[in-house]
Formats: sequence, structure tokens, C-alpha cells
Amino acid sequence: MDQNESNRVLIVGGGIGGLATALGLAQKGFPSLVLEKASKFGEIGAGIQLGPNAFHSFDFLGVGDVARNMAIYIDSLRLMDALSGREITRIPLDGEFRSRFKNPYAVVHRGDLHGVFLKACIDQDLVELRTDSRVTGYTQSDQRVYANIEGSEQVFGSALVGADGLWSNIRAQLIGDGAPRVSGHTTYRSVIPTENMPAEIRWNAATLWAGPKCHIVHYPLSSWNAFNLVVTFHNDAPEPVAGKPVSHEEVRQGFEHINPIANQIIDHGRDWRLWVLCDREPSEIWVDGRVTLLGDAAHPMLQYFAQGACMALEDAVCLADEMERQEGEVEIAFENYKKRRYLRTAKVQLMSRLIGDHIYHSSGAHADLRDRIMGAKSEHDWCNTIAWLYGSNGLEGTV
Repeated sequence: MDQNESNRVLIVGGGIGGLATALGLAQKGFPSLVLEKASKFGEIGAGIQLGPNAFHSFDFLGVGDVARNMAIYIDSLRLMDALSGREITRIPLDGEFRSRFKNPYAVVHRGDLHGVFLKACIDQDLVELRTDSRVTGYTQSDQRVYANIEGSEQVFGSALVGADGLWSNIRAQLIGDGAPRVSGHTTYRSVIPTENMPAEIRWNAATLWAGPKCHIVHYPLSSWNAFNLVVTFHNDAPEPVAGKPVSHEEVRQGFEHINPIANQIIDHGRDWRLWVLCDREPSEIWVDGRVTLLGDAAHPMLQYFAQGACMALEDAVCLADEMERQEGEVEIAFENYKKRRYLRTAKVQLMSRLIGDHIYHSSGAHADLRDRIMGAKSEHDWCNTIAWLYGSNGLEGTV
């Protein structure tokens, strides 16, 4: 029997979190087998925002230079009033922000970032990649974990990491908490060529227009060849939906009341697709012996902090670090990993709900109070406000 086969870590899911986990383990000398249910490795979606904490993780995983070369470095985070069209506040991303948090804030195409991790894994002898492998569950003994693959034979390893997303089969067996929580928020996504983006708002910024029960986000992508558009309407949608094509007319329904400047962004969108946003309640149950959860399988969150991928990257780094610290003693390493990550990820989950409902989508006195408080903050104030997220990544002593 091949030594790598008996000692390898099985990773269920070949998204950014799963590949980052494989790469992190390889950096520490641990082999892994990544099991992806699709017929090829890839990512669905367009833009993704990367805070400074993501770049800390890139460096640990050995892809920092490649990631930096492909990223677009925006100048600021801008919050706009979608009714009046005026700016509420702006957070500059150079100066004090860069000095304090030691890394930039950037945006990339999700597929491009996934490609960085895929190439790094292909180039890594300790990582094996397998497609057409839908894992339905697991069994384990004192020394082994077996992944049950639909329509195929079991595979085994020394441990298993469920990085299989919001609808994780591994979570379903490990926690058994049923279907995700439906937020009632519907998000529509589009990507348009830069020349189609209205010139007066073609900003080098991650911009959010906040309005009653709705908001709009846009930022440049792919060497400024395109803009990512994300518009969200709190329409009390009752059921999960993912990637459904929708008409331009349907997208417009939640935004008739907003300022014409913001509204024209929707007019320029094409080939819209719809997602109904879901998350789950934070759970401290991440571990079952030699099995653990990671990324959205462990702590699925709404998009409003732009931290889903960043949290998965932090998870991957922390898990690999604990495996090294515990010299491959899987059960101890997994428990320590969970303890280090649980409260930080739970805070991001709960805060994402809060800002989605009570900051981005507020109206009346709530919106007026938001504007007064947020508009009064200086650059230094904002750095203090967000230091918990970007100034401490839960990986102290690791990166």
C-alpha cells in the first residue's frame, strides 16, 4: 500500500476552500486527495473581494505573488445613498489602511482566483485531484476514514475535510441541521464590458448604493476589462435558488424607487442570473473524530462582509498549521482548529446578517441615523472600526 494513500487527507469539494486546504496541507508535508463532484474543476460566479486577511493566507499558501499580480487594487470602499445619489462615506485603502493592516484590499474574478489554486495543486506532488466523485457520506474507524462515493468504490485516508459548501453532505451527516436558512434576499449578478459602464460612476472602488430593502454593488474586474454588478432586493423570497437566468424586467422590479444615477447600472446589465441568499446558524459542532468541516460547510454566511472566501482561506491555513503542530494527530488537530476558528467565523456570520438588514437596506430614521454616524467617521475611525476583521485574522503565530 502506498504510504501517501494511508496517510492522506480526503478533501470533499474542489472549490477555493478545498484546494486551499490541499495546498496548505502540502506545505506542511501532508498528502491529500481532493474529491470534486463535477466533471471538471471550476468556479461559478464572477467578482470576489479580498480583504487584507486573504493576502495573509495567500502568502502562507505560497501563492501570494501570483495572487497579487492578478488582482485589481481599488482605491476605496464607497457607500452611497441610493435615493439621493450622494456619498455617505468613503474608506481610503491606501495610507493608514495599508499601513495598519499590512496588506491591500483587492478584487478579482472568482474563476481566476480558483485557477491560481488549481494550478498550484496540480504542480504539487502531495495533492491528488479527482473529478466525478460525489461524496454522499463517510464512515470511520480508529485510524481511517472512508468516503462513500456515489456510483463508485469507497476511498480512504487518515482524515476527511468537508469543504463541500452550503449544501454539504458531510455537514448533513456530522451535524444534521437540515436545510439552510433562507434570508429572503434575492441577488442578481451580471458582468458588463467597462465601456458599457456609465462614465460618471466608472470608479476604481468597491461601491455600494444603499436603499430601502435593496442595494447595488459594482467594481472593476479583469484588468479593467469589465465591471462586476451585484444588485440585491429584500423581497422575502421563500425558497433557495442558485444561478437561475432572469429577464432585465424582473431585475428592475425592486429598484424603481432609487436614484437615476444608480438605476442606470441596472439598465446596462446583461445576462442576469438570480440567487436567493442562504446561510445557517453558527454551530460549534465542526468535528466528528477524524472528520471536520471547512468554509461554507462549517459557517455559511451572507455576502455582506465580502468574507466568505476569506474565511475559507483562513480556515485552510489554520487547519494546516494545527496538523503540523500536532504532528498529524488528527483528532487533536481538528479540535484545536475548531476552537481557533469558531467564534471568529460566527461573528462574521451574525454581523453579515445585521448589516444586510439594518444598514444596507434601512429606510427612514434608521437610514438617517446610519448616514449621520457613518458619515462622521474619519479614516482613522474606520480603521479602528474594522480592525477586528482585518487587523486580527485568527491566525496569530501562523502567518
